[in-house]
Amino acid sequence: MALMKASRDALLRPLQIVAGLTDKKSTMPILANILIRKAGENVDFVATDTELQITTQAALSDQSDDAAITVSARKLIDVLRSLPDLLEVSLSVQGTRASIQAGRSRITLQTMPADEFPELLLHESCDGELSISQRSFRQLLSMVHFAMAEQDVRYYLNGMLVVAEGTLLRAVATDGHRLACFELQTDHELPRYDLIVPRRTVNELLRLLSDSEDLIRLEIFQSRLRMKFGGIEVVSKLVEGRYPDYERVIPRNLNRKARIDRQSLVACLNRAAVVTTEKQKGVRLSFTNNLLAIQTRNADQEEVDDEIAIVYSDEETEIGFNLSYLREVFSQLQCEEVIVSLRDGASSVLISIPDSDAFRYVLMPMRM
Repeated sequence: MALMKASRDALLRPLQIVAGLTDKKSTMPILANILIRKAGENVDFVATDTELQITTQAALSDQSDDAAITVSARKLIDVLRSLPDLLEVSLSVQGTRASIQAGRSRITLQTMPADEFPELLLHESCDGELSISQRSFRQLLSMVHFAMAEQDVRYYLNGMLVVAEGTLLRAVATDGHRLACFELQTDHELPRYDLIVPRRTVNELLRLLSDSEDLIRLEIFQSRLRMKFGGIEVVSKLVEGRYPDYERVIPRNLNRKARIDRQSLVACLNRAAVVTTEKQKGVRLSFTNNLLAIQTRNADQEEVDDEIAIVYSDEETEIGFNLSYLREVFSQLQCEEVIVSLRDGASSVLISIPDSDAFRYVLMPMRM
């Protein structure tokens, strides 16, 4: 039974959108497969890890009977990549096998039953929805994603809090050592939502969202989130639990402020990273009159001592940080200058953008 006939690239494109989600190491072998489902002229490509599901659709089919199979994502993509670019490819089903025909080449792959594929289905009613440009939503996620925890026992930290409130859309991420918060002003009033979006979902969205004004539509359910954009549908389970009160973590009334050229600071931190190690990843920052000194050394007595001019006229302050946490935030920002606000050498600092309250980054100091 013929499933589809298309150029190699036309078939490869939807497969690459969903294939990153397949799990070759799962105890469920079918999770290494992609569900390919034909309905009329349209073919759905679906991948899931049972927590997250990505579906994309392409008009690649002829008018023959509808059908559905699951086949190894890795093997199918490897076969297609090995074929010439513009070659026409036919995919058909023969019993429990999928056959790929291209020119004089014919490859047969084992399939698994489509009805055993653990597709994420939405049975409950939608509680609400909102729409925003893909560019804006991608910016919201990208400004804080690096602060998410990874495999923390506090499972609610292994994700991102997304809050809709009034005309604001806010994203918050923390791993207990640092916290990033970014908010966007929207053009319309939003209902109140507090969603904890899993880490993997955030990372997949950053991969798939385009830098365009095309809309992404978010549909909110009791325990899941469905997003539709650019011919792609993403269904994700939401993280259950109560996110920490992030507003209490943000320090107030910090009376020492430094204005720093971001690119100069990033260059200094990159030089310091040359001698840091996994065991010794701290860097010491010394704020004096219009000068920032950056120092680090390792067990082999290798060291970096660097200085850059800054705008700072408050009390001299020396403080240590995890170098990676500094590099990630300053590399993510696109502004020319940053503001570092301090209280002393032992308290959290607040990193922000001049003349803007949209972005806040709180960082705990590190004992050196």
